[in-house]
Amino acid sequence: MIFLAVLMISSCTTGNWPQFRGPEQNMVAKARNLPGEWGEGSNIRWTSEIKGESWASPVVWGKKVFITAVVPVKVAPPPEPQDGNPPAGEEVPGFLNDIYRWEVSCFDIETGRLLWSRVAREGNPKISKNRAHNYAGETPVTDGERLYVYFGMTGVYCYDLEGQLIWEKELEAYETLNGWGTGASPVVHEGLLYIQADNEVHSYLVALDAATGDEVWRADRDEKTNYSTPFIWKNSVRTELVAGGKRARSYNLLTGEIYWELDVPGYYNIPSPVADKDFLYLGNTAWRDIPGSLLCVRAGAEGNISPAEGETSSNSVVWSILDAPTSNPSPLLYEGLLYLVSNRGGEVSCIEASTGIQIYKEKIEGVAACWASPWLHGDKVYFTDEKGVTRIIRAGREFELLDENTLDDKFWASVAVTKDAYLMKGVAKLYCIGD
Repeated sequence: MIFLAVLMISSCTTGNWPQFRGPEQNMVAKARNLPGEWGEGSNIRWTSEIKGESWASPVVWGKKVFITAVVPVKVAPPPEPQDGNPPAGEEVPGFLNDIYRWEVSCFDIETGRLLWSRVAREGNPKISKNRAHNYAGETPVTDGERLYVYFGMTGVYCYDLEGQLIWEKELEAYETLNGWGTGASPVVHEGLLYIQADNEVHSYLVALDAATGDEVWRADRDEKTNYSTPFIWKNSVRTELVAGGKRARSYNLLTGEIYWELDVPGYYNIPSPVADKDFLYLGNTAWRDIPGSLLCVRAGAEGNISPAEGETSSNSVVWSILDAPTSNPSPLLYEGLLYLVSNRGGEVSCIEASTGIQIYKEKIEGVAACWASPWLHGDKVYFTDEKGVTRIIRAGREFELLDENTLDDKFWASVAVTKDAYLMKGVAKLYCIGD
């Protein structure tokens, strides 16, 4: 517990960003000296060319930035579109004959210089994918001593921060929905590494010894493909591990025992939860004629806490929104308000966290698809669309669009934050943005 406390204090005060969505998995940037404006030729400290493909976000520890990618070595050209062939974006089994390198790279935070790069694996993929995606979707995680990299169904790799391989572990490979791959990033807590592997065949949650890679416990999950990252909820009652899905579940971190379960409407689970000490907010995305959802869970829940049929609350569920604007980006919580960004259409919503009442829902014209999670700095909410435009709105009950910044790249990865800079990973480059 002492080590964890020191770790979190260090992360919040020195600018470490050790995992997906930051030190507390909430996308709140506590640094004071971050730029408000940036663009080509403005407040760009350095850029570094990115080799390969990846949707994973960068992570930062000390003066080191870590990223992952999959690099094509010998890849057959895509077939010409013909009648009977799957259109772009659908699963293409031919990818299994291609050869890739799964790589981990480390950059100097001050200069952008490549410090080291390691090949975790080279060979054929274990599962097929569709043309719109790649085999490096999960963000790595570090505890300041070791870097843990999960390449979906390819395996788990543990390095020290100088790039020396400590251990590796092969996990089962199962097909995912439409070949969209896996997306849940690993999380580490008090010596255990947690990996949620939801798929179309055999979903599970596994805890590994962070020092050795040995399996400590495993819980089978009655789920299909999901993409949210497990959430460490340090609440007023206990610390628990929450995994989303068609049925969200809370697990004992040491044993895998289930504390509570909750049926969550919606099509599938992409956004990760967000929480404070007393309440957790989670939901599923919409798809076609199936609306999205957002629910509020009280700390200390036990058993099946799903509201009865026709109800929107229970002893442990404070409120449910069964037609929520929940989308691919994870929600943002700040001063009693939840902010949600749609992945398409440019809609931004604000919801009162205590009641579930919608404060506003506004459409911003010209916003491209949004895959990265929004973040907060000061009293401003930021979100970046895939075309590299970051919109800035005022946090609060009144919608106010303040400004926008643009980078000429394509963005799917969420931002990482240091004590005085942003790390934004596009398709072509890694950008360090600072005054």
